[in-house]
Amino acid sequence: MRYCRFYLDRDAHYGLVESFAGKEAITRVLLTAPEEGDGELEDLPSKRMDPTALETARLLAPVRPSKIVCVGRNYREHAAELGHELPAEPLLFLKPTSSLLGPGENIRRPKISQRTDYEGELGVVIGKTCYKLSPEDDVRAYILGYTCINDFTARDLQNKDGQWSRAKGFDTFCPAGPVVTDEIDPWAGVPVVTKVNGEVRQSGNTREFIFPLDVIIRHIAEVMTLHPGDLIATGTPQGVGPVVAGDVVEITVDGAGTLRNPIVDE
Repeated sequence: MRYCRFYLDRDAHYGLVESFAGKEAITRVLLTAPEEGDGELEDLPSKRMDPTALETARLLAPVRPSKIVCVGRNYREHAAELGHELPAEPLLFLKPTSSLLGPGENIRRPKISQRTDYEGELGVVIGKTCYKLSPEDDVRAYILGYTCINDFTARDLQNKDGQWSRAKGFDTFCPAGPVVTDEIDPWAGVPVVTKVNGEVRQSGNTREFIFPLDVIIRHIAEVMTLHPGDLIATGTPQGVGPVVAGDVVEITVDGAGTLRNPIVDE
């Protein structure tokens, strides 16, 4: 199942995304937020609507997390390109929920930064409360679905501060979407591609993770309770680089669509 969050009659709704007349379209309004459902996504109550092409809908970020937990340096080549050692365990940091941004909306480059970088990533949406998992627990049971994320970063401020809260926490610095899907398998391998102005800049695959999702989720859940709707950014492949006003960043997670956002100056 694939779903999005969108505006309908000036109100925000969740919508079921299906193929209609050869295009991806929103075909039903979900009456229960997916993260609040007790069963399978397919069992969520819904009502029909006039099909609306996904590409023409006014989309919002498809998640409303209590927190955004990110994993740094989860691809060997990315760690190498920044001159960093490989971490011995998942390297965690947080982005504020105020940094969330919907598909198509403008990423704002702050005046105090001279270099801002894209970072395309697979996002994981938590489906049920998760804390201190036992060895026999299957982490897949705690995952609602997957989406695209741009872990946008003020690289000069990251290097200056020596920690990442400011550099990664500006408003608009966490675009997410366009949909959440439970139809892909990161353990089997999912391509993650970033384009800038149509040119491929990053091309990775979740098979290349240093720490697979089960390790990541268990590690986070040892520290903090993951609540339904929480968002995990799983790390970015090699090829991060700067963007400036006028550029357009597109992040594609195979099976989860393409997240497209223009860059503007603040």
